[in-house]
Amino acid sequence: MTVTALVAAKSCGVTTSALALALASSRPSLLAECDPAGGTIRAGLFEGRVDASYGLYHLAAAERAGGDALAHTFASHLIPLDASGNRRALPGLTDPGQAAALSRTWPALAQVMRVLADEGGYDVVIDAGRIALESGNLHPVLTPAPLLHGADLVLLVVRGTKQSLSLARHIVEPLRGELAERGSGADALGLLLIEDGPARAHEVSATLRLPVLATLPFDPETAGYLTHGGQPPRSKRATLLARARTASEDFRAAASRRALQRRYPQPAAYPQLSGVLQRLNQGAGSRG
Repeated sequence: MTVTALVAAKSCGVTTSALALALASSRPSLLAECDPAGGTIRAGLFEGRVDASYGLYHLAAAERAGGDALAHTFASHLIPLDASGNRRALPGLTDPGQAAALSRTWPALAQVMRVLADEGGYDVVIDAGRIALESGNLHPVLTPAPLLHGADLVLLVVRGTKQSLSLARHIVEPLRGELAERGSGADALGLLLIEDGPARAHEVSATLRLPVLATLPFDPETAGYLTHGGQPPRSKRATLLARARTASEDFRAAASRRALQRRYPQPAAYPQLSGVLQRLNQGAGSRG
């Protein structure tokens, strides 16, 4: 299946969107809360029922012990998101100060995500949090860059507001360059638009020069449940989850198209054709 990483220029619904995608997926799914600034689902959706003995930070020590230890620890630290157990979450850091310990763990974790998607049939959704830059490049500690490199799609989450688009504009090129140089290509980058604000999808796409791969509605009731826990919304009113299911299918289709294009690239155009066409055009002009 697919590995989709969600990022933002500033907190604007990344975790809520990631949870919605994981919960709404029609296939087994995993939400990996990998924001170096710290996780929120432990105190939010899980309402404090999951303590610090579970979660992302424990993978750092396991990775140093070897691949088998990492695989075992990873599996034992997943928390069910629903009664079926087909949707699971890896809770994030409890302290942003723990992020430095994960710098050498991200590449191995990216491989785990890849195996889950390719061999386990999971839709993997990575909450990579807010993008941090250093000298115009992705920050080596405050952004989990290897997870973005290994993703099928990297989605910049934005709202249709001037503030959101203004902030997002400054990270588009660093992200595009990072994915072109170290990831699966610049075309892995797209937009996930939360319909909050006056700008429509085509306007957002034109402003940021990126395709809007999906939109999610501004649904305060469902977003409140995903952010704070409590009583789940009634299914007929959970428009966010309904649209998230459609979005996850759209992402799966987009990832499949990219995989086919990489496997069967378009043949290179014959360079001499441009000269032939130029001469033909010049001849037609002289006859007129």
